[in-house]
Amino acid sequence: MNKVTMKDIAEMAGVSKATVSMVLNKKDASISDITRNNILKIAKEMFYIPNSIARSLSTKKSGTIGIILPDITNPFFSEMARAVEDEAESLEYNLMICNTDNDIHKEEKYIQLLISKLIDGIIFMSGGKSNENITLLKKNNVPFVLVDRYIDGYKDYYGVFSLNNQGVRNGVRYLYEKGKRKIAFVKGSENLEISTQRLEGYTDEMKNYGLYDEKYIFEGDFNVEGGILATQKIISTFNNLDAIFYSNDMMALGGMKVLLRNGYKIPRDISVVGFDNIQMSSVTEPELTTISQPIYIMGKKACSILIDVINGEIPDDKQIYYETNLIIRGTV
Repeated sequence: MNKVTMKDIAEMAGVSKATVSMVLNKKDASISDITRNNILKIAKEMFYIPNSIARSLSTKKSGTIGIILPDITNPFFSEMARAVEDEAESLEYNLMICNTDNDIHKEEKYIQLLISKLIDGIIFMSGGKSNENITLLKKNNVPFVLVDRYIDGYKDYYGVFSLNNQGVRNGVRYLYEKGKRKIAFVKGSENLEISTQRLEGYTDEMKNYGLYDEKYIFEGDFNVEGGILATQKIISTFNNLDAIFYSNDMMALGGMKVLLRNGYKIPRDISVVGFDNIQMSSVTEPELTTISQPIYIMGKKACSILIDVINGEIPDDKQIYYETNLIIRGTV
């Protein structure tokens, strides 16, 4: 059975193929309501699906944007993707989701794929050093918006970020006010700017209180396993810490598992703070105290900026920075 075409609909409706095309492409201001509704009714009854490739070749737009994520298993990124999808749908765009597993080569392959699919634009959350991949987008005139993750020269591009440094400083200040002095910090991968910003927030605030000591800094990947491994090192090195501040919630959840299995009572024996405020952080026991990024708002804003750029509208600001909030729960 052959695929239903506009010609088939035109014959059934008794109109020209051009008229059907105008209706289905929403360029039908000059067409009567009766004719329009009849064409749409017939198209639905015949289960007609537009040829998006043909449409994109004629309109120079595919009606589709992409989002490149470094780790879809991290709820931070899946929550961000959901926000982008909701905003894209409201603006009548489709979304293609690409997960790179923090692999720069996989990231490049996905960018090439999206370009080959005539993607209209990309929400870009880099997994590392992505300068060559950004050049690939620029050389092919593909609009993009950075979210959360920084790259070299990011100030030249559209981006949506949060104030990482200030967020961590607020968390350290809260711990200090609660009487905590020996505060370990688990930083993220050194090749990510957000890791540097969060570490600087910790360093600056600890120095402000005269408490800074490099021996309290540990490194881990931004996932549960990273938190587990870092926490195992921490408790094998210290037995009298007041708190551990993790650079994201997934790390903190992994760390809490290690602490609880080693007999620590949270927060009686040790306090824990995370960063992000993913939905999962409110359902653990105890519930995680964390620094909240407005994940959903950031995703929607990034998507709206991208579609404005696609449509030739110039946003007022290249970068938008959102405040973070300390969410006090049961781990401090």
